[in-house]
Amino acid sequence: MNVSIDLKSATTSETRTTGTSMTAAQTSDPAYQAYRILQAGFIAAPILAGTDKFFNILVNWEQYLVPFVGNLIAPGLFMAVVGVVEIAAGIGVALKPRIFAYVVAAWLAAIIVNLLILPGYFDVALRDLGLALGALALGRLSQKYDRPWRRN
Repeated sequence: MNVSIDLKSATTSETRTTGTSMTAAQTSDPAYQAYRILQAGFIAAPILAGTDKFFNILVNWEQYLVPFVGNLIAPGLFMAVVGVVEIAAGIGVALKPRIFAYVVAAWLAAIIVNLLILPGYFDVALRDLGLALGALALGRLSQKYDRPWRRN
């Protein structure tokens, strides 16, 4: 009896996925699915929140601003800059999650510090901690599933 084992296909879960041709087995992998769910969430949430910084439909974002920052720069202008950064971060997660997931995590850490300075927003800071942990998880999963940089 002649038995052959294809070691290359047996170790696909340990190799980096190029993202160019995912097999059905790879797309049914729970870790890959989690990666895509987190990526979609961290594309949509920053873009939506960033866009709303210009319209204040979801909430008046200026209420979350530490007063001394509002004394340095006009709160509306500051929130517009924040909106642009958040939109850029969401686009970055769409294009290169292995880098921008960590940018989003750092941004959320800064927001958490801001919220801990303000009285009455500890619950929002805790929620943002959960989001930051999700962004870190996306960054880790991106090490396996995001396409590596290519040089031509």
